[in-house]
Amino acid sequence: PKQAGAFWYHSHLSSQYCDGLRGAFIVYDPQDPHKALYDVDNESTIITLSDWYHEPARSSEGLPLTAQSTLINGKGRYINGPASPLAVINVTKGKRYRFRIIAMSCDPAFTFAVDNHTLTVIEADGENTAPLVVDSLQIFAGQRYSATIGFVRTPISEPSLASMAVGISAILRYASAPVADPTTSYVTTNPLREVNLHALTNPAAPGLPFIGGADVVLNIAHSFDFNTFHYTMGGYAFIPPTVPVLQSSA
Repeated sequence: PKQAGAFWYHSHLSSQYCDGLRGAFIVYDPQDPHKALYDVDNESTIITLSDWYHEPARSSEGLPLTAQSTLINGKGRYINGPASPLAVINVTKGKRYRFRIIAMSCDPAFTFAVDNHTLTVIEADGENTAPLVVDSLQIFAGQRYSATIGFVRTPISEPSLASMAVGISAILRYASAPVADPTTSYVTTNPLREVNLHALTNPAAPGLPFIGGADVVLNIAHSFDFNTFHYTMGGYAFIPPTVPVLQSSA
C-alpha cells in the first residue's frame, strides 16, 4: 500500500504482451524523500526496455520465440535491417535527471548504462532505496529502477549512449550537441550488485524470521507440457473461457 515509483501494465490475454500490448505506469510521490537529488522527472525521463518480434507470438504454438530487436522507448534496429531512428533523450548540461527505467520485455534481460556517466539508484520496484552509485545495472523482465544522473563528466559537444549488453542503443543528447549517432562504447567497472541495494526504510517482512515461520505456505508447481506446448501451474494449463469475461455471470 501507498507505494510510488515506476510500474507498468500489460495484457494477460494469451501472448498479447509479447506482441506489444504494454506500457509504463508511473506513480509520483509528492513527499518523495529523494526529491532533492534531481531537477527533472517527467515523461521525457521514462525509459522503457522491451523486445520486438517479426511474427506474432501465437504463431509459435506455445514455443518460445527469439526477438529480432530490442527496443528503448519503442525504437530499435535489427541485424541487416535499416538504420531506423533511435530514441533520443534531450538533456541540458548542469541539470540532474531522474530516469525511471522499466524492463517490459517478454523474454530478454538487459544491462543498462549511460556511457561516461554514473547512475545513482534511488528506487527499485516501487520501493525507495538508499542511494547507491553504479555505472550499469542488470534489469530483468518486470523489474524497474529509478536512477539519477548528474551530468558532470561528458563534454557538451558529445552525445552519449544508453546501452544494453547486446546491440541496441538510444541517444542521450545534450543541447547544442551534433545530431548524430554516438560513437562511445559500453564499459562498466562498477555494476549494480543487488546485495548492496538496501531499502531506505526497512518495512520488515511478515511472518517469523526463521525457516517455517511464514504465516501461509503455498506450494505451486510450474511445468511445461511438451505434448501440448503449454505451461502449467499445479498440473493445469489455462483454458480460455468460452464466453467473454465481461459477458459472463458472477
